[in-house]
Amino acid sequence: MRRLRVAIVGCGWVGGLHVAAGFGLLPELFEVAACCDVDAARAVGFAAEFGIARRFTDYAALLESPDIDVVSICTPPSLHYAMVMAALKAGKHAICEKPFTSSLRLMDAVIAAEAEASARVMPIFQYRFGAGIARIKHMIDSGLAGRPFISSVETAWKRGADYYKVPWRGKFATELGGVLLTQSIHIHDLFMWLMGPVARAAAFKATRVNPIEVEDCAVAALVMENGSLASLTATLGSARPVTRIRLCFEHATFERLGHDADAIRPGDDPWQIIPQRPELAQALAAKAAEVTAPAELGFARQFALFHAAIARDLPFPVTLADARRSLELITALFHADETRSVVELPIGLGHPLYEGWTPA
Repeated sequence: MRRLRVAIVGCGWVGGLHVAAGFGLLPELFEVAACCDVDAARAVGFAAEFGIARRFTDYAALLESPDIDVVSICTPPSLHYAMVMAALKAGKHAICEKPFTSSLRLMDAVIAAEAEASARVMPIFQYRFGAGIARIKHMIDSGLAGRPFISSVETAWKRGADYYKVPWRGKFATELGGVLLTQSIHIHDLFMWLMGPVARAAAFKATRVNPIEVEDCAVAALVMENGSLASLTATLGSARPVTRIRLCFEHATFERLGHDADAIRPGDDPWQIIPQRPELAQALAAKAAEVTAPAELGFARQFALFHAAIARDLPFPVTLADARRSLELITALFHADETRSVVELPIGLGHPLYEGWTPA
């Protein structure tokens, strides 16, 4: 199985995670052959830290390099669209961090471009690749839990003034959004991965924690396509970080509660499984046991599946349709807040925010 040669684009802490928690754990599958950053000193330091042989400050020059197979895009959100499109044009596979881009129009343009290209694109949603979440999904999909009733999803994290000293953060032009787009997007992706598409949404958002342009507090009420109801809460003003997902079904309730460092690992164990009847516990446990934890988790697992998809022409573990679904929810929540209305999904051409939610 041929190793893929990867270039990390954007030499910040997320790029470091892609290496340390992903590619670097899979030396038989990937070689991190280059890195790229407009800040030459940052690229030098990044290359030294991770033992990367080649450095670039010009993304176009990187794309001209014949010995690079994949670009892993870890730049500020406003740059993602242009970089992905350039990679496709150059015949390079792309892995792109969230949020994917700033509008459904641009998202649909990427989907159309990939369909015509020789290269492929995978969005990042690494929270899906924890052992705990895989077992929960398997139990839900089996039907043992019965009909879904109601769900609550809480992303209560902390971001202070120091976080926004990074120049591109907190601004619509460069970060594209706040807590809904940057922090809770992962948790909301997990929720929809488990519970299916959203049919209708109402929402309110506010900026109350820091003096920034984008939202740092939000609440939403959803009606899912399966008929169940859900509430979403997100803030960057929690004194103690917490992530909580609670899914109430006819026959069982599933809950994940994580504080502090555990708040950013909702896909991992421990998930609590609460059957409505004691005799159901054994059946649920047996169903959970059918899922074997892989050797890799998180970024490493997603990247390993990416390699397998390229080598064997398989679907990616996270698709452009998944990225679109996450942006469609963002679009609905922003429009619901703006219009004080209930927004119907799916959202397509002709919707007032199809072109994007950022101020002109």
